[in-house]
Amino acid sequence: MNKNLTWKVVVILGILLLFLFGILGIPKEWSGKGLLASIADRIHLGLDLRGGTHLILQVQVNDAVNVDSDNAIARLKEGMRTRKINYADITKPDPVNHPEMIVVKGVPPDQTSDFKSIISDRLPDYDATSGAENSWTVSMKAQNLADLKNRAVQQAIETIRNRIDQLGVSEPVIQEHGLGQYQILVQLPGVDDPARVKEIMQSTAMLEIKQSLGGPYPSEAAALQEHNGVLPPDAVLMQGKVPHAGEESGEAWYLISRASAVTGRDLRTAEPSQDENGQPAVRFILTNEGGRKFYAFTSEHVKDQLAVVLDNKVQSVATIEEPIHDTGIIHGRFTEQEVQDLSMTLRSGALPAGIKYLEERTVGPSLGADSIRSGVRAAVAGMLAVLIFMLIYYRWAGVNADVALILNLVILLGFMGYFGAVLTLPGIAGVILTVGMGVDSNVLIFERIREELRNGKTPPSAVEQGFSHAWITIVDTHVTTIVSAAILFIFGTGPVKGFATTLVFGLAANLFTAVFVSRVIFDWVLSRKQRGEALSI
Repeated sequence: MNKNLTWKVVVILGILLLFLFGILGIPKEWSGKGLLASIADRIHLGLDLRGGTHLILQVQVNDAVNVDSDNAIARLKEGMRTRKINYADITKPDPVNHPEMIVVKGVPPDQTSDFKSIISDRLPDYDATSGAENSWTVSMKAQNLADLKNRAVQQAIETIRNRIDQLGVSEPVIQEHGLGQYQILVQLPGVDDPARVKEIMQSTAMLEIKQSLGGPYPSEAAALQEHNGVLPPDAVLMQGKVPHAGEESGEAWYLISRASAVTGRDLRTAEPSQDENGQPAVRFILTNEGGRKFYAFTSEHVKDQLAVVLDNKVQSVATIEEPIHDTGIIHGRFTEQEVQDLSMTLRSGALPAGIKYLEERTVGPSLGADSIRSGVRAAVAGMLAVLIFMLIYYRWAGVNADVALILNLVILLGFMGYFGAVLTLPGIAGVILTVGMGVDSNVLIFERIREELRNGKTPPSAVEQGFSHAWITIVDTHVTTIVSAAILFIFGTGPVKGFATTLVFGLAANLFTAVFVSRVIFDWVLSRKQRGEALSI
């Protein structure tokens, strides 16, 4: 064997070992069961094969619009106060169906110009139209309203994806559901506790740190009585839990400032920890800007009470003993699991709007097992039929094609193992199609070699001309099919993407095996033949 052929064989063997490692990894045991377990760890199965949960979520986009219009009202009031514009009332007449609409009543006619100036300067996303009795309707512009709703859906997708990824769900599908407006499709292969996943996805987990102005009170009535039935204008009553000796917890009410020192937007990370009593708690770290604001706030309120508020419920209240920079503890009689979930939810950020479950389907593992068996049987039967046909029709050259096809399959599965691609039922169809494309490439080359032999060429020359002439055709067919599969991957949904993924990987592998590996095998066979000896093809 010449040196040129030797290094090519070494390259092929090296690639074979590399992709076998991609399929198997390092097995814990070398028995049949151990090897199958290693393959299962490396090759992830999709929802249709493994089973899991299928959800369709409706994003309540009006929640995001309400938040924006509430902020707009606050800016509008501030602007009118600064410009000393009188008004009777500012309300949202229909916050459920038209949260983008604000009505301002009682604006004096001589201050109309100043009012329009405030809208232009402070509320660029809104338009104002005059109405009867010195009233104005301030509404969000149609394009800005549509952008806000679409942005709420995209932010919800990213937040849900962050939460699901931290749960360790293998290759979930989280994307817009094209069959409904503002809907999200979620597919979670192998999820064994869908109730917990749903709760985590739906949780808003909005963290706020505020000043506690009073409490705890045993009831809301007691809190109101303490303040003669009238709360301070910049305060609000919030429910919370207060620990009691010998009891799990007790309900209480607190008087909390409306303004927040810091919020979840100032959060850098959150992680499970323990409080001073060794109980499960959540430790949070603020961003640089959040830490600066928190330090300024706590410096001004030393010896005052600080409340940690989560989803409008007081979790804990503590006295500020000294200025705090960027770290704090949330404790509130949590379990270990609750601490894990809360830390993860805080890290992923709050949902921009609520979500509602429209559909939930659970795909049982029996369906996945049946699909796997049927798909594997079809793939094995098709593969064997092709291997036998190539042996019969092309004689010893058929062995060349069979080796290339088997190596093609090894490289394809190795690709999937390395990249963490998901094998779905359509993906198995992609594997079978790849086998067909591999056979097609071998047939093109072998028939061209036969044609050259019939024209009187010697076997080495026929092999050279066969590969040279078939190369352009093979590249052309593979590139066009890869482009089509790439389009399916970009614009398709989960099952379609599974088909496209295996097809692209398989075709890339086939370009290597059908051209490079087959040629090396032919050169090795020719190197062992006597000059003028016929080629078995």
